[in-house]
Formats: sequence, structure tokens, C-alpha cells
Amino acid sequence: MTLITLAIACLFAITIGYSAMCAAAPFGPCRKCRGFGFGFGFGFGFEMKTDRKGQLKRGKNCRRCKATGRRIRIGRWIFNRTQRLYREGTR
Repeated sequence: MTLITLAIACLFAITIGYSAMCAAAPFGPCRKCRGFGFGFGFGFGFEMKTDRKGQLKRGKNCRRCKATGRRIRIGRWIFNRTQRLYREGTR
């Protein structure tokens, strides 16, 4: 097997694997809050806050995922767009 054929086979396997992952689990963890819906103050998201009693409480909600902790994967977003364009174009 030549090097180019091996590279093409690897890229094909990665593409098929990512497509299967997008079909099986269309939502992945949010990149901003790492799937928690809010931050802890460790260099990402929003910081934890303390109330008047000194107890820790949750910070602000993540704006990107709206506190769900999940965002649609890029591959699934592209698939949804192409399906919507196809449906609207064939009416």
C-alpha cells in the first residue's frame, strides 16, 4: 500500500466515524463551560460566587449553551442545514 492510499483510507475512516458519532449523539458538551452549564472559576466559564452566609453558590449561566451543558455538533449542524435546503428547494 502506498503512503497516499493509506492516508486516504485513514481520512475516510475518520470521516465515517465522525458521521456515525454525529448520527448517534448529535449533541456534545459545550466548549465554554465543558458541559456543566456554568463555570467554577478555574479559568473557564463563570466563577462561583458566595452568598451573604459565605456559602458557595453557582455563578452565572453559560450564554453559549443556555445552561444545558450541550451544544449541537458541527457535523450535525451542517447535516441539518443541507437537509433543510434540500427540503425547501424541492417544494
